[in-house]
Amino acid sequence: MITKHDELAVEKLRLHVAQDLLPFDSTASLRDLDFKVVGQERAVDAIRFGVKIKKKGYNLFIAGPPKSGLASVARTFVEEQAKMETTPPDWCYVHNFRQKDNPKAISLCAGRGREFKSEMDRFIKTLQEKIPEVFTSHEFGSKDREVHEGFEKRRQQLVEDLAEESRGQGFILQFSQMGMALLPAGPSGQPLNAEEMAAMSPEDLGQVRAKSEELQGKMKETVKQIQQAEGEFREMHSKLEREVALFIVGQLMDTVEEKFADEPRVSEYLREVEADILDNIDDFKKKPDPAAQAQMQPQQQQGISLPGQEITFRKYEVNVFVDNSQSNGAPVVVESNPSYSNLFGSIEKQAWFGALITDHTMLKAGALHKANGGYLIINALDLLRANISYEALQRALRDDEIKIEEAGDLYGFFGTRSLKPEPFPLNQKIILTGDAEIYQLLYANDNRFKEHFKVKAHMDSQVDVADSVILEYARALAHHCVGHGLLDLDRSGVARVIEYAMERTENQEKLTLELDDVVDLLVEADFFARQGGLALIGASHVEEAIKKRKYRASLYEERIKEVIKKDIFWVETDGWKVGQVNGLSVLQTGDHVFGQPNRITATVSVGKEGAISIDREAKMSGATHTKGLLTLGSFIRERFAQNKPLALTAALSFEQSYSMIDGDSASSTELYAILSAISGVPIYQGIAVTGSVSQKGEVQPIGGVNHKIKGFFDICRHKGFTGKQGVIIPSKNVRNLMLDEEVIEAVKEGNFHIWPVATIEEGLEILTRQTAGRQQEDGSYPEDTLFRKVDDRLRRISDIVHQYGRDAENGKKSVEEETVPAVLG
Repeated sequence: MITKHDELAVEKLRLHVAQDLLPFDSTASLRDLDFKVVGQERAVDAIRFGVKIKKKGYNLFIAGPPKSGLASVARTFVEEQAKMETTPPDWCYVHNFRQKDNPKAISLCAGRGREFKSEMDRFIKTLQEKIPEVFTSHEFGSKDREVHEGFEKRRQQLVEDLAEESRGQGFILQFSQMGMALLPAGPSGQPLNAEEMAAMSPEDLGQVRAKSEELQGKMKETVKQIQQAEGEFREMHSKLEREVALFIVGQLMDTVEEKFADEPRVSEYLREVEADILDNIDDFKKKPDPAAQAQMQPQQQQGISLPGQEITFRKYEVNVFVDNSQSNGAPVVVESNPSYSNLFGSIEKQAWFGALITDHTMLKAGALHKANGGYLIINALDLLRANISYEALQRALRDDEIKIEEAGDLYGFFGTRSLKPEPFPLNQKIILTGDAEIYQLLYANDNRFKEHFKVKAHMDSQVDVADSVILEYARALAHHCVGHGLLDLDRSGVARVIEYAMERTENQEKLTLELDDVVDLLVEADFFARQGGLALIGASHVEEAIKKRKYRASLYEERIKEVIKKDIFWVETDGWKVGQVNGLSVLQTGDHVFGQPNRITATVSVGKEGAISIDREAKMSGATHTKGLLTLGSFIRERFAQNKPLALTAALSFEQSYSMIDGDSASSTELYAILSAISGVPIYQGIAVTGSVSQKGEVQPIGGVNHKIKGFFDICRHKGFTGKQGVIIPSKNVRNLMLDEEVIEAVKEGNFHIWPVATIEEGLEILTRQTAGRQQEDGSYPEDTLFRKVDDRLRRISDIVHQYGRDAENGKKSVEEETVPAVLG
C-alpha cells in the first residue's frame, strides 16, 4: 500500500512478463493449434450471428479501431461460414434477339457457365465451317439447279405463249433493259415504222390500237404470272436452304440442348438462337477469308474487334459474367476500392471510326455480382469517399437487385444511348468495416442504414491480461508469423512483444488488440533477426525494432529537446521558485508520441477577476482546458471562501507556448502554481507535475503518463541529476506505468523519483516540503501550514479590497457634500 509522500517502488514502474511462465519454447509449437481471435468475444458473437442469419436487412457493420484488423477478422469468420454453404450459380449474359439493347441474364449451376460458353463457341464455329460446305456441295447444287431450272422453264413457257399469241394478232414481242414491249408487225414480219403507221387508214389504225390494248392486258397478266413464279421460286429456294440449314443446325443444336436440358432459360435461349440463325443463314454461307483473318490478327491482339463478320457472330457469344467454377462454397469478396464501376460492374465501349460501339460481351462484373450468393466486405470510409457507390448500394439493398447502368443514369443525367442489361437478384451479405464514429454518423443521419445494417459487431481495442489471454496472444503471434512468412519467436521475443502490447495500451492490466501495429513490429524484428543469421526472433530483435522505429520518427522530438537543452525553451530542473511549476504535456507528430515539459507560471494581485488564463484570453486554449481552469477556481472558493469573501485576480500562463493548448491534465499543476503564488512559498523546480483536479482537490488520472515522465527524465539527465528530481503523477495512473528500462534504472540508483498522489495536499507537500494543513471547523487552517499562509494572504487581499471600496465610497460622499450647496446657491 502506497503511503503518503512515499515514492513509487521500482517494481511498480513496469510489468515484466516472466519467460518461464510461457509454456512453450517458440511459437513454432503453436502453429498447429486452432487460431482464435484474441479478446473479442462480444464482437465474435455478433459476427457469427450476423453471418448466419439470412433475413433481409441483417447486413453487418464491424466497428473498431483502424489497426484492429477489422477486414481480417471479418474474413476469418466469413470464410469459415462460407465453406459450409452452397456454391451459388454462374451468371451469363446473352444477346436479346427481341430487344437487342436489353441483354438477358441467365443463371446456371456453378461451373456450367464456362461449359455453356464453350458449347456455344463450338456450335457457331462448326456452323461457320459446315454451312458453306453444304451450300457449295454437289448435292445442294443439283437441288438448287432443279428448282432454278423449273422456274426458268415456267418463265420461258409464259413468254413463248405470249409471243405466239402476239404473232397471231400481228404483233412482235420484243425484250429490252426496260422489260417487254409489243410492236405491230407489217406483211414482211418486221415492226412497222413511223411512215407505214402514218399511211394506215383510220379504221386500220383503230384496229391495231384495239389489238394492242388487248395484248397489253395479256402481257401484264403474263408479267404477273412470271413474278408469281419468281416468288414461288424464291420461296422454294429459301425453303430448300432452310431445310438444309435446319438439318445441320438441328443436329448440332440437339447436342447442345441435351447437355442443358435441365436449364429452362438456356433451352429458351437456344430456340431463339436457332430461329435467328435460320433467318440469317446468308451470314454463314461465306467462309472466312484466311488472308483477311491474318490481316485482322494484329488488330485483334491490340484488343480491337472489327465490325462486320466478327460483330455479326458476336451476338451468339456467351459472356460468362460470374464464374463460380473454382469456388468451394459461397464466395467471399473483399473490395478495397469500392468505386461505382468496381462495385456494380461496367458497360465497356469501343471506339471505331469516331463511334462508340458496345454489346453484351463488353459487360464486366463488379464486386456485388462476384459476391452474389456469398459475402462482400467493404471498408465503410472507402465506400463513403465514393459517395455515388454508397447511394447506389443503398438502392440495391432496397430493391433487392443489382443493376448495371451508367453512373449518369443513376441520377437521371443525360447520357449516350447504351445497354440496359437485365438486373440480377441481390442475394448476399454486405459487411462494412470502420470506426465506431462512422457507424454512429450513419446510424444518426441515414434511416436506410438502420434498415439495411441491423447487426453491429463492436471490436474492442484492448483485452485484460490473464494467463489464458497471454497464451491466446502467443497463438495469434504464431498465426501472423506463418501468414506473413516470418521467423518464429522464442519465449523472450514473445514476452517482449506482450510487454510492447501493454505499452501500447499504457496499462499493466491490458493488452492492445490493434494487432496490425503488432504485426508491423514482428516484420521489423524479423528483419533484424535475419540480418544476424538467426532462426528465431528474440527479445533483443524486438527491442531493436522498437528503438529503430522511435529513432526514425523522432526528429521533431529531438529538435524540441535541443532547444530545451540550450535553454532557448526555458525549463528549470533545480532550485526554488514562487508561482512556477513544471507541467507535462504530450505531443503527437503522426505516428510518434512524446512528452514535453512546460514551465507554468502564476501571478496574483488584488482584484475580483478570479483565475485568468492568458492562453485562454489569447484564444490559444480549448474547451477542456477552460473546464480545468474553472474547476481549480471552484476548489479555491471551496477551501478559502467559507468565512470571508474571495477577492483575487490570478493570471496563469504556459510560458513559451505558441500553439493551441487543450486538455485538463495540467489543472493540478496550475493549482499548485496559484497556491504557491498566493502563499509566497517556493516550489522545487526539479519536480514536474501532471494530473487533473476535481473541485474537491482529488488528483485524477490522465493519459500519456509514460511519455510525460520520459520527456522530463530526458531533460533532467541532460542537465544533470541532483538526486531530488522526479515526477508527481496521479495515484490512479500507477497501473498505466510501462516505463523504459533507463528510467527504471535511474529510479533504482536514486537519481530520479516518481511520486503518486491522490490529493492536492499530497502534491503540495512534495513540491514545497511544507505541511499543507487541514481545514478546521471555523474554516481556518493550523498555524505554520501552507494553507494557513494562503488563507492569511487571501484575507489581507480581501481586506484591501474592502477598505478600498469603503474609502472610495467615503470620497464620493465628501464630494457630494461640497458640490450640492454650490449648486443650490
